[in-house]
Amino acid sequence: MTRQQPVKAVHSWALFRALGSFVAPGSMPMGGLPTGGGGGIALLDLPAELARRGYGAFQLAHFYLPSTEASYLDELRAAITESGVELECFLVDDGDPTDTTGSAPGESWLSGWLEIATILGAPRARVPAGKSEPTPLRLDASAAVLRRLADRHRELRLVTENWLALLPDADSVIALLERTEDRVGFLIDLGNWRGPDKYDQLARVAHLAETCQAKVRVTDAGLDVEDYRRSLTVLADAGYGGPLAMVYDGPDPDEWSYLEQAYAIITEVFAD
Repeated sequence: MTRQQPVKAVHSWALFRALGSFVAPGSMPMGGLPTGGGGGIALLDLPAELARRGYGAFQLAHFYLPSTEASYLDELRAAITESGVELECFLVDDGDPTDTTGSAPGESWLSGWLEIATILGAPRARVPAGKSEPTPLRLDASAAVLRRLADRHRELRLVTENWLALLPDADSVIALLERTEDRVGFLIDLGNWRGPDKYDQLARVAHLAETCQAKVRVTDAGLDVEDYRRSLTVLADAGYGGPLAMVYDGPDPDEWSYLEQAYAIITEVFAD
């Protein structure tokens, strides 16, 4: 059986060096990335560059935006529209819906970035579920925040990801999504979980995925082709037909070449 070929897509994290390792001042208040950088591809030029290289979609992390002024956002949306490359998911990469100390950016901060996602024309946006280990109370708290955000931003499909401490396994993902009462979707990342049961864990939630970060592991010998094929096959066997935004973050700075290698594996798996 021939499977549907996914659109060639990329997560902007895979192009961190190509974008000059830029992190906008004030965009990562929890300190996950040092601010600064620059000198690479300007964000306004990225959509056209992606189109030139045959990409049809991309995911954009919030910290790349050098400005959130209305004029800049309008200019960026125009650049995306003119390129024909879809901004399929806007990624808010900081914040913590489970924080109870008041020290982490929470619901209102996340909501502000979701407004920007809407201005840019993204159909969906991903927010983190939480940075604390899962307990029933923390899952309840996260789901409550996510439900409110989804209700406040109905023009977006809000999704969260198997990422950070709150969602370390399939049980926690399923428990959280059940608590959101279908108001929040799921972005599956193929590289965030590790361990001998990784593929079984992914298989338990693959049918829930609406979009994907197709992260490829790197070994001393290059791309871990076996791991990538097995992870992608889990998705393909679940009937996944959404975007596969590739992620390469290995040590070799030639990001574009490794993304082409990853895309070749994707096309092989989904043609099997």
